[in-house]
Amino acid sequence: MFSHVMLGTDDMAASKAFYDAALGALGAPAGISDPKGRTAYMHAGGRLLLSKPINGEPACHANGGTIGFAAGSPEAVEAWHAAGLANGGTAIEDAPGPRESPFGKLYLAYLRDPAGNKVCAVHRMAA
Repeated sequence: MFSHVMLGTDDMAASKAFYDAALGALGAPAGISDPKGRTAYMHAGGRLLLSKPINGEPACHANGGTIGFAAGSPEAVEAWHAAGLANGGTAIEDAPGPRESPFGKLYLAYLRDPAGNKVCAVHRMAA
């Protein structure tokens, strides 16, 4: 359904350090920067792009929005969370761990990235 997700940032260096570490913990290679200063991450068929807002206004996060990253195991979720915290992320919501949902049992962790975007890593656990 989606071709990519683009997030705004006012501090590309801080955002790149965060996503290089957090997504690296999930097996993604470091982001690639283009001549316009945008950074792209490509992994497992997904694309995440970071950019300064093209309208020149400050970047802001979506209230109520969350970007979820697939993780292969609960250990990968924990590694993602630890890498994100060590690289400018802020812990939010409950501690990483299992959750019951209408969609099955999940292992989740949530962070705010350096630009304030709410992101999570999720592993769908076997029934």
